[in-house]
Amino acid sequence: MNIWKKLAEYKLVRKIVYALVGVFSYPGLAIVNKLKISGTEHIENLPKRNVLFVSNHQTYFADVITFLHIFCAVKWRKRNKLGVPYYLLNPFTRVYYVAAEETMKSSWISRLFTLAGALTVKRTWKKDGNEARRGLDPSDTRKIERALNNAWVITFPQGTTKPFAPGRKGTAYIIKHCKPTVIPVVISGFWRAFNKKGLKFKKKGTLLSVTFKPALQIDYEARPEDILAQVMDAIEQSKEYMMKGAHHWKTVEEKAA
Repeated sequence: MNIWKKLAEYKLVRKIVYALVGVFSYPGLAIVNKLKISGTEHIENLPKRNVLFVSNHQTYFADVITFLHIFCAVKWRKRNKLGVPYYLLNPFTRVYYVAAEETMKSSWISRLFTLAGALTVKRTWKKDGNEARRGLDPSDTRKIERALNNAWVITFPQGTTKPFAPGRKGTAYIIKHCKPTVIPVVISGFWRAFNKKGLKFKKKGTLLSVTFKPALQIDYEARPEDILAQVMDAIEQSKEYMMKGAHHWKTVEEKAA
């Protein structure tokens, strides 16, 4: 276990990282841009473990950072808003997020973000531009399963920021095996407001939207393909939603821009 992974195991280290990242990221989410949150009533009374958040993906870091802000705010009994970020004084840290190993090793700041609970996995998509799949790595699956045994986990089934990319069956296998409470999340606006990493502004004054849906009613004995299809439809990244076109997945502000 390297030094970064060892440090991430300490709760105090996590709280410090949350506070630092939270202070620097809050203005970009709630002041420079406009953050609209809905559905937090669906996460207020969740169990402390074995909860899997599945979401579409638009930037490497801004999406996850926003989720962490919201979880901390909900811990302090805020509903569908961040308000003044005093919640960073005692943040909610019982959460991990799945991230590509290559991404988390790319810079010192990404290594810092690993201390906030990154579960690094090998990238599903190759870098040759052909989007050829690699096989499921069992060690990555076990890593996520261990995290679910103790906390919440955020995952992005598509493994890429490209909209309407196919989902990964690994997500379905984890759901079948661990039988977690599965909360779908739909986000929008992040790709327009931030660069691909989610650390620099592309457009200010953008409406950022995060919607938490009710827990999915899942037949854990169903085929992985069927579970994955249910998840992809819930996060509005299925073929049905793709056929609706840009008018559906872009906000009014994005269409007018």
